Formats: sequence, structure tokens, C-alpha cells
Amino acid sequence: QVQLVESGGGLVQPGGSLRLSCAPSGSIFSGNAMEWYRQAPGKERELVAAITRGGTTNYADSVKGRFTISLDNAKNTMYLQMNSLKPEDTAVYYCNANLYSVYSGTYFRNYWGQGTQVTVSS
Repeated sequence: QVQLVESGGGLVQPGGSLRLSCAPSGSIFSGNAMEWYRQAPGKERELVAAITRGGTTNYADSVKGRFTISLDNAKNTMYLQMNSLKPEDTAVYYCNANLYSVYSGTYFRNYWGQGTQVTVSS
């Protein structure tokens, strides 16, 4: 079964840090770009950060200088290091990527994980 699994969310105080992970299950990343999104209650899902296999990164203005996206090709895992967290960073964080099933040989475009909750509160 193909899955995209996020982990690392939780409750953190303002100014704290968290590192999110995103790893495919039953599949591998395919395509050239992988992305992190977030959705806060009552708001639309927004792009937080993106990375290409070559290491080119792009960030939303609201997280520049605080968040770092990275990709470990050997571990087939994407990360989002979040520092100096603010209450407005509270949201469900999702990763999105194209996947290739190692079992069926099927490609899946724009596959979403189930999300991981990040809550920033004192």
C-alpha cells in the first residue's frame, strides 16, 4: 500500500523548535520536487516550503529564516526543521510529492500525507 507518512508534530511553546519528517511507504519519491504545506483552522491550505532533488529550496515569506526544508535521498525522507515557532504557525502540516510504487510500478502524482498537527502555545 502506498502511503506518505508525516511525523514529528506536537505541542511546543512559542520560540521552540520541531522537526517534521515525511517518508513514503511502499513507494519512493519520484519527480523533481517535494513540498510541505500547512492548513490552519478556517484557512486554506498554503505552501510552506519546497525542495528539488538538486537542493533548490523555496519558502513562504512567513517562514523564511525560521524554517529549513531538506531532503535525504539515501533515506528517501524529507524534513522540515522549524525554529522560532510562533502561535500563527499552528496548523496541520502535510507533505506532498509524486511517488512511485515499488510493488505495482505505478506512479502517483501530487500524493498527500495524512498530516501532522503542530500546535504552538504557551
